[in-house]
Amino acid sequence: MGNQNWLITGVSTGLGRAFAQAALTAGHTVVGTVRSDEDLRAFEATRPGFAHGRILDVTDDVAVSSVVTEVEQSVGPLDVVIANAGYGLEGIFEETPLSDVRRQFEVNVFGAVATLQAALPYMRRRRRGHLMAVTSMGGLMAVPGMSAYCGSKFALEGILEALGKEVAQFGIHVTAIEPGSFRTDWAGRSMTRAARSIGDYDEQFTPVREAREKASGNQLGNPARAGDAVVHIASVDQPPAHLVLGSDALRLVTAARTAVDEDIRAWETLSRTTDFAEGAQL
Repeated sequence: MGNQNWLITGVSTGLGRAFAQAALTAGHTVVGTVRSDEDLRAFEATRPGFAHGRILDVTDDVAVSSVVTEVEQSVGPLDVVIANAGYGLEGIFEETPLSDVRRQFEVNVFGAVATLQAALPYMRRRRRGHLMAVTSMGGLMAVPGMSAYCGSKFALEGILEALGKEVAQFGIHVTAIEPGSFRTDWAGRSMTRAARSIGDYDEQFTPVREAREKASGNQLGNPARAGDAVVHIASVDQPPAHLVLGSDALRLVTAARTAVDEDIRAWETLSRTTDFAEGAQL
């Protein structure tokens, strides 16, 4: 496939920057959204003429739509859109303020939805395109102390899976990118942490928080290789609906899905008792 036009939200750091760099290296044109003039200039300097920055807050629905429209008109038809912007919220469920949970969903879910909804009409009319969003291994499995984050990613997973089935008829692909632990700032300075207040959770959660902080900066995942993987699936005829990145993600997601399967099998008989004798099957 020749040169593509990409839009990636949140390219200042982390995986967003890695995806953008890999696409630029492959010869594609990338429009990356950032939050400041300084980040915009830094991004555009990575490959002048091919890297185009736009300042955007993905929680501003009107601004998201305006940026996508402007990019379609000034840069060209978008072939690949990655809703990457998001952040992690660490906190025990009982201790996490509801306002923090709402903010987590506002960015991680509604920001991604706004981005994909803005791009979709253009792709539908062209009958081609690839929509992606970064969920997480935490969208397919959950760990204590990350209920809001995992909840937001589980929600996004469901949206993407349904969306993919809706738009396949138009030649549009949808992929959920599910990274494990990568060597970025996600678990360090980029992580928002709810204050601790209930001692009953200390024994369980304190070692989890300490282990995550200790591992920050030394994670197994290589962001550059994640970028290469995403560029690869954007070039194939039949890309995956789910792209798990990292051996840790493969291990943890597989274990979590096996546990769900075991619950289903163990309680299958009881599940069947809730039917009417006759009725419509979906």
